[in-house]
Amino acid sequence: MPDLFSPYRLKDVTLRNRIAVSPMTMFSCGPDGIVTDWHLVHLGARAVGGAGLVMIEQLAVSPEGRMTPNCAGIWSDEHIPALRRVTDFIKAHGAVPGVQLGHSGRKGSIAPPWEGYAQLSEDHPHAWETIGPTATPFGGQRHPRGAKEASLEDIERLKRDFAEGARRAAEAGFEWAELHYAHGFLGASFFSPIANTRDDAYGGSRENRGRFLIETLESVRETWPEHLPLTMRIGAVDYHPDSHSLDDTIWLVKEMVVRGLDLVDISMGMNADTGGAAVPWSDRGFMVPSAARIRRESGVPTAVSWNLADPHYADQVVREGWADLLLI
Repeated sequence: MPDLFSPYRLKDVTLRNRIAVSPMTMFSCGPDGIVTDWHLVHLGARAVGGAGLVMIEQLAVSPEGRMTPNCAGIWSDEHIPALRRVTDFIKAHGAVPGVQLGHSGRKGSIAPPWEGYAQLSEDHPHAWETIGPTATPFGGQRHPRGAKEASLEDIERLKRDFAEGARRAAEAGFEWAELHYAHGFLGASFFSPIANTRDDAYGGSRENRGRFLIETLESVRETWPEHLPLTMRIGAVDYHPDSHSLDDTIWLVKEMVVRGLDLVDISMGMNADTGGAAVPWSDRGFMVPSAARIRRESGVPTAVSWNLADPHYADQVVREGWADLLLI
């Protein structure tokens, strides 16, 4: 029976334990999105500390895919050398370097936390036009402006951006890839009916709302090495009565598995500016039941995060087979 400190093998990659460092946006780049010594020290320390998998923060696959002007990117080959320094160090200290590829969608073009964490003014020198499934803004005081509704040409470009980001990630030495389809970012917003009200092939039915996510995974599958794990972080539920259900998520995961998905990382959708009022923040491991059900019904390995600081409970999650990895 595996436990928290058992090795875990997926494809040709073996983690020394079931503990993964969750991607954390650190707002520590310049406008060019190139990682710095700060990232080397921050992530390198997690590898030295003994984690099995060390995930770098979401790397934006295009400049407008960033959250802030200080976020990291992978939209250019110029990003590769600095990222390679980080992955080389992580591997030298026994951990596996993982990358989260993403696009902030309508939640982009905001100031870093110490400058208010709200949308930049339209005349700000580092502001950009955000993009989403529709022009509807994310909302609230932080995201009042609408986004550009993605055209079919935009959708094709975005899929290529993810595929090229995956190619660069492999060249930079990452050995584990995760597509970010949670937290109200672009992929999550396409799947959610409260964010996606399109009436074409990419909106409406569950199948149409999932189309962008599925086609993006298919594009990435063409450029990401087959022998390395390809995973996704999914917003399993939104804790919102008008959004998608866990049944919808299980359907999507099954569709992804037949197209080459190796593991699913369970988180929240966060597609509405509700302040998380319905989220059971204080409950221990509140996403674990969703992870366990998805693992059971889809047959794919799962990772899970949120409120897993109790080591005895974290060990139980693995021992009981509720999830395969814990993102801390």
